[in-house]
Amino acid sequence: MRKDGVLRRPFKGDDDRERMIALARAHADETVHYVDLPYRLSSWAPDDPDNVALWTDIEGHLVAWAVMQAPFWTIDYACVPGEPAELHRRILAWADERARQLMGTRWGHPAWFVNVLRGQASRVHDLEDAGFACQAAVPKDPWSDVLLWHPTDAPLPPPSLLKGFVIRPLNGEDEVPAYVELHRAVFESSAMTVAWRRRTLRSPDYHPELDLLVMAPDRTLAGFCVGWLGVDAEGRRVGQIEPLGVRADLRRRGLGRALLVEALQRLRLKGAAGVLIQTEAYRGPALQLYASVGFRVLRGVWVYRKDYG
Repeated sequence: MRKDGVLRRPFKGDDDRERMIALARAHADETVHYVDLPYRLSSWAPDDPDNVALWTDIEGHLVAWAVMQAPFWTIDYACVPGEPAELHRRILAWADERARQLMGTRWGHPAWFVNVLRGQASRVHDLEDAGFACQAAVPKDPWSDVLLWHPTDAPLPPPSLLKGFVIRPLNGEDEVPAYVELHRAVFESSAMTVAWRRRTLRSPDYHPELDLLVMAPDRTLAGFCVGWLGVDAEGRRVGQIEPLGVRADLRRRGLGRALLVEALQRLRLKGAAGVLIQTEAYRGPALQLYASVGFRVLRGVWVYRKDYG
């Protein structure tokens, strides 16, 4: 037990996963990811429980957590602001130690990234003290993100889909392998796995009608868009789109836009007060797509990096 009453304990599975989501949503204004956590926390990173750390107070209440999200090269975390003041620094110290332990394993990377909401000055100070550097103005490949917001009262463009293409929900676990094959092709990455995707279907926050695919006339899968629904600190229902992608040979035909409009309509029917989406600030085509259906910048997100090569 620490003098300040905060104890670090190991990750124990699904019950802890739900507690982690609840903590992030209770402090949504301080957390980059809170709506789409069921997707992110279903990844294969927690397959090794040592990749997750939880901190509790003297009464056993969760006050912080962190995950070495190997599929994203990102350290995801959430904590109760100011309890105690050095808790954030303790999270970063644990992540630093774990990053070094993971070198040479399937979970290890030569660099790790942390997302921080613009305006979180104390977190930025801690990150810089811990050796992380902001990527917004680096000479090569600068990187920062933005959180976009689509309010419920914003007008939606009329649905438009090329003749012969059909938008429909994923056909349960039987279609997961086909989805995974498409996801890997779209993002040119092998990070997505069948086990990960199937775990998302079993999450209490999963809504099958928000898990959308677009099918081409030849009945092959052409794209996907998954909507998530959560509750923020004010008790509002908030949606998020994550992930969204279209096959390379079928891009620039309005399929991504059609998927977005359909997802927004369905999230509205679910009572969402608005819908979030996160993207790179420098990705012009993506920002143009989101703006074309009514998304606007809500908040900037700094990306910090630390090298372990």
